Amino acid sequence: MGLSSLTSHEGGGFTSANYSQFFTNPAYWQAMVNSLEVTAIVTVVSVLLAYPFAWILAEQVPERWQRLALMLAVLPFWTSYVVRSYSWLLVLAQNGVINRTLTGIGLTSEPLQLANTRFATVTGFVHFFVMLLTLTIFANLKQLSPSYRKAAADLGAGPVRTFLHVILPLTLPGIMVGAFLTFVLCIGDYITPQILGGNNELVMPQLVMMQIGRRGDFPLASALSIILMAVVTIAYLACARWLKIERA
Repeated sequence: MGLSSLTSHEGGGFTSANYSQFFTNPAYWQAMVNSLEVTAIVTVVSVLLAYPFAWILAEQVPERWQRLALMLAVLPFWTSYVVRSYSWLLVLAQNGVINRTLTGIGLTSEPLQLANTRFATVTGFVHFFVMLLTLTIFANLKQLSPSYRKAAADLGAGPVRTFLHVILPLTLPGIMVGAFLTFVLCIGDYITPQILGGNNELVMPQLVMMQIGRRGDFPLASALSIILMAVVTIAYLACARWLKIERA
């Protein structure tokens, strides 16, 4: 793929034109910006939803029911990824459940444009990745010894300070592992943006597929893929200090 990215679609010798085209073409650059923005939103929202969910499973659900609760939590993983995306498309469509409900109770006079938007793409992603993050955070919470909370209480820390200064730092590896997996899977996903976002706001995987499917330009597609891989590598290096499997 690296060698292919340095060739031309028209033939000839090695060239860096494919990489230059990415940085000089505003549409290509915007696709990368869209990918990073969507991925950042999905990661942040998923973490904010998954942490309290994992906390409830680990701390509030009785031990004998936790396996059943976890099984119910990961049920979305048992459904085809494509089926889930099309299900959300039906829910968010102009004649979908949400719009019918809103118009039925009089909150809106006309159906809202929910499908084929960034909101739809983020919703589909969050539905999937909340479960992934819940598992990694739950595993981290279960490893914490109750002695940490007791020691914090003995030193005068209340529940809020105990969470902010003891629990949260100790569970940060689990959060970062889940967040990084979310980042990698989200930024490289083609199906969800294609089904739920349409072609109204292109992200990098869609742009790569367009070069292959419509233009047959494998050298440019290779260059775009390598640029995307470089972004993921930079994200890994930025998070590497927290990505310790034995801690998470």
